[in-house]
Amino acid sequence: MADKKILIVGASVAGPMAAFWLAKTGADITVIERHEAMRDGGQNVDIRTTGVTVIHKVPEMEARIRAAAAPLAGMTVLGSKGQSILTIKGSGDPKQQSLMSEYEVFRDRLSGIIYDFTKDLPNVRYVFGEQVKSMSQDEKGVDVEFLNGNLPQSRYDLVVAADGATSRTRALAFNCKVRDHMSSMNAWAAYSTIDKNLLNGSKEGQLTTSTPGRGIILLPDHDSEHNRVLLMGSHGSDKSSIMPLFRRAVKDGDGALKAFLGEFYRGHGRDEILTAVQQSTKLYASEAAQVKVPSLYTGRIVLVGDAGYAAGPVGTGTSLAITGGYILAGELHKHPEDLATGLQSYSDRMRPIVQDMQQIPPGFPGIMTPQAAWALNFRNAVLRVVSYLMVLSDFLPISSSLGWVAGLYASAFGTDKYSMPDYTFG
Repeated sequence: MADKKILIVGASVAGPMAAFWLAKTGADITVIERHEAMRDGGQNVDIRTTGVTVIHKVPEMEARIRAAAAPLAGMTVLGSKGQSILTIKGSGDPKQQSLMSEYEVFRDRLSGIIYDFTKDLPNVRYVFGEQVKSMSQDEKGVDVEFLNGNLPQSRYDLVVAADGATSRTRALAFNCKVRDHMSSMNAWAAYSTIDKNLLNGSKEGQLTTSTPGRGIILLPDHDSEHNRVLLMGSHGSDKSSIMPLFRRAVKDGDGALKAFLGEFYRGHGRDEILTAVQQSTKLYASEAAQVKVPSLYTGRIVLVGDAGYAAGPVGTGTSLAITGGYILAGELHKHPEDLATGLQSYSDRMRPIVQDMQQIPPGFPGIMTPQAAWALNFRNAVLRVVSYLMVLSDFLPISSSLGWVAGLYASAFGTDKYSMPDYTFG
């Protein structure tokens, strides 16, 4: 791969991770990102199963991620009157994690760490404020025209689409619409950094839920002056009128999104959080959706991370993004003179992992933000059971009537069972 030119589209987790491993093959790599810089803010994400295996292959990276972990000691679920229902804490074992990951880190911190590992490599360069305008390929390469003129039209041996679930690169490559191959979960989330510490210095996050389908998580940030907020909504049916309103608000910008959130959460409580979100300059939102494509590549264009296999709200998307870049680079390195075989091997390796880690437990995602009061009570009961049984499911033969609960979550919270290859680069 040493004489190959590779374009990676997207500089969130999947893009920089792919750049890190592909750089080890000796390829010349350009990473483009449509935003003007690495994005600030974002939700806390988990690294689990195969993701833990991959970061352990780079001890310095694993140590940096641990050092940057979100300052989160636990998550307290609050009732309608503000009373504590239960508190979820980590297991203390990164190989057998609970509902709260041992690698709980804010997305911007994780992206920044991986970016720092790649930005000074001699064969990697980042170009911000740029995106693909058009692509055409033949059996020898891909001709790419760029939208903003920060790069000249160029020819690449491989294009890696790592630009998220609504990947424009995927749409261009597969001659489809952006939302084709996306399966909506009829749920969404919005993320904000607020200029207040409403936790009063506590390191325990708080989850409040109200019906129908509304949830707010308040999280500590790395400093004492800010909190991070995750706002969640689910709607239970493809016929819901809320999802089109949400999509329109996201498309129309922060003002429209804030107006949507203000109306949606009317009567929920926690008005101090909602007021702070309205005043925040750091806000973005995304729809909960899975991506399932008939192929992970077409010709010399390949999909990595959410662009190829967004996992939806099951806690495995970041791990899949980390895993995909590693396996792609490893399989291409094994077949340096046969790109087609390398890409097919990548697909063959990833398919069973993706299929398993995209499994949706019954009731998800609505169980996190239920529509009815009885469902909310059931949710709280399930959280109690899962938090107790999750870390035991791989160690004890749980034969009680509640054992099935832990089993439903095995893909996201159990050990790495996928026999990850140990590639040798050099």
